[in-house]
Formats: sequence, structure tokens, C-alpha cells
Amino acid sequence: MEQEVPTIAVVGSSNMDLVVKSNRIPVTGETILGGDFIMVPGGKGANQAVAAAKLGARVFFIAKLGDDIFGSQSLNNFEKEGVNTKYVLQTKDAPSGVALIMVDDDGNNVIVVAPGANLKLKQEDVKEAESDIALSGALVAQLEVPIETIEFAAGLANKSNVPFILDPAPAQKLSQELLNMVDVLTPNETEAKILTGIEVKDRNSASAAAQKLLECGVKNVILTMGATGYLSVGKEGKEFIAARKVTAADSTAAGDAFTGSLAVGLAKGQTLSQAALFANNVAAFSVTRMGAQPSMPTIEEIDKFIHEMEQ
Repeated sequence: MEQEVPTIAVVGSSNMDLVVKSNRIPVTGETILGGDFIMVPGGKGANQAVAAAKLGARVFFIAKLGDDIFGSQSLNNFEKEGVNTKYVLQTKDAPSGVALIMVDDDGNNVIVVAPGANLKLKQEDVKEAESDIALSGALVAQLEVPIETIEFAAGLANKSNVPFILDPAPAQKLSQELLNMVDVLTPNETEAKILTGIEVKDRNSASAAAQKLLECGVKNVILTMGATGYLSVGKEGKEFIAARKVTAADSTAAGDAFTGSLAVGLAKGQTLSQAALFANNVAAFSVTRMGAQPSMPTIEEIDKFIHEMEQ
């Protein structure tokens, strides 16, 4: 049965994104003149938390910021977007995380992240949120904070039978213990290759990579392939769904839009297939606007978008 207001817990990173638009991405050693510059709150965890909150979910974000201007700006933005900041801490031991992002005219991007305070998020910080995690419809995590913190959070979710969704980015080898606790893994092609050794070039190679991840202990895999679409493999079977055709302005947070909205669907009681279809639409909408968190749609915007796409 669907819940009126789904509850999501997100453990992860928060950065300030410094974004420059340019005609193209420069090659090594090259300097080019860019266009617009924008500074917006980002970080995979923060993006996913905001995505879920803007879709109407009650969101608890568990993160660590620096005690600086970027940290204060991020906190203000979370409150504006409706994200519960009870478990968002500030530390004097490290600056807030920063991401340097270049976006070309086709919406492609390159990103370098200085994690800063994100690396200070500890198990005891997550432990403080245990009661709210236990009451959540899903727990979402990524890999921009210490892996032992993610493993601890996954254990709390498993103990309370809360679906644990892991966005394995930036990709790294994962322990068997962690893989066994993942209900839904959402890698892109690059992350899937790092995790499995299989280069994802088409549906067949995507299927092989997803199957290998299932054999490693993950219960369900949704392998996202950008403008191509996504492959879902798991307990409900296997299906490939094409991406919505849109004009891309900035693909920076498409994966975060997908994962955050997938969590909302699952927390509302949808099947994985239903939640993934919903997430596919949210991700498509997000690439039509610049910035990470500013590109996330409200539930009213996505309802209108879906209606227009289906006409």
C-alpha cells in the first residue's frame, strides 16, 4: 500500500559545486575561454536528498559539512528545499567539500571533487540517526564518504528490514559483506566496469555486468546508461527501458535524480519496476536544467512532464 508521505534516509556527501559552461571540454594542458559560471550546492548525497524532498518525501540527511561559508550556504539550502537537517553536522577539522565541474554544449561534464568534511562522517554520526533510519521506507548511500561508515549504515538498514539503495560512485571495489546488504545497486556503465571488469557497450554487455553483480550478492541491479536508458535485473526479472528523449543542458546530477526518486517510489510501496520507470522520468527532466539541486523537479513538475511525454 502506498504511503501518503514516504520517509527516506540519506547517508552521504555534500559539496559546493563550482560549474563552468564551455563549448567543449579542454584536453590536457589546454586553456580555453568558458561561458557562464554558477555556484550551487551539490554532492551526491545532498543531490539525492533534495531530489527526494522536492518530490514530496520526508527526508533525513546524515552528512558532515565544514564550519565555513559553503557549509552555511548548504544548510540554508537544505532547509529551503525541505530536507531535515537534524543529522547534518559541521566540523572545524576540515573544509566543506567542493566539486569543480565543466559542462560542454552537449551537456557532457567532467568533475573533480575535493571531499573535505565528507571524509569526517563517522559511524557514530550515523548511529545517532538509527531510530529514524529504522522508520524509513528506504536508506540511500553513495561512496563519497568513508566506506566503513556506509557499511555501518547498511547494517542498520538491514537490521530494520529497510531497503538499502547504494549508488556506487565514485566506484571502488566493495566488500562481500557490503554487497550482501545491498537491495538495489545503481551503477552507471563506468562504475559497472570497475565493479565487474566487464565493459558496458550495449544491452548484452550490460546484462552480463548486471548478472555478475547479482552473483556477487546484490539483490537487484539497475544499470543506468545515460541517454540510452537503463537495465533492471533482479527478483522481478529483467527489463530494458529506453531513456526519455530530451534536449540536455547539464547531465551532472542525472544519476542522483534517478537514485533519489527511485528511493521515493520504493518508499511509497511501488514495485522496483514502477519506481524505476518513475526515476527514469525524473532523471530525464533533470538534464534539461543547469545545476545539480536546482535541476531536481517538484512532484507537480514531474507529473506535468510525464503527461506531456505520454501525449
